[in-house]
Amino acid sequence: MRTTAGPGSDRVMGDVAMQSEAISGRRERIAARPLAELLDCPPETRQLLNGAAQCIDFEAGAVAFRQSEICRGLYVVVSGQFVRRTERLATRIILGPARAGELVELAAALGDCHHTYTLAALTSGALLLLPLEALNQAFQSYPPLRMQLLGELAREVSRGYFACSNERIARVRRRGPDAAL
Repeated sequence: MRTTAGPGSDRVMGDVAMQSEAISGRRERIAARPLAELLDCPPETRQLLNGAAQCIDFEAGAVAFRQSEICRGLYVVVSGQFVRRTERLATRIILGPARAGELVELAAALGDCHHTYTLAALTSGALLLLPLEALNQAFQSYPPLRMQLLGELAREVSRGYFACSNERIARVRRRGPDAAL
């Protein structure tokens, strides 16, 4: 990018501004939705989920669930900090933190019911578990709920992709354009 004024510099600055606006718009589309919006459903369905919800306390270092285990339901972080870890091709990868208010393991709850990563408590905290049986009953009584959660799963995947893309771009910028080859 040029920083000096001259022929075509307005175009370069305009291109940068358009890219910045496009990135900002993309971030807004993939931003996490508030939990109340994601679980918005009729009163009877809400009562079903509230009645089945279980709060589970964890001490620092405790494992909430392990990768490949059968998923018991959809989890919501109530308090504390948790970390997501996975093993892929004999490599351990830290996927990032899970904080209060975040839905955890949408993919397992909506998919084949096997955890895709391990969730461990970094600090003491609590998770709210919405059991699969109650969740499936809620989907039966109010089908748009499944679509709302599938939409959030798609945004979660997009956020991960966006973060990886930004990291890759930053590495290329630090090393120079030939480093990408």
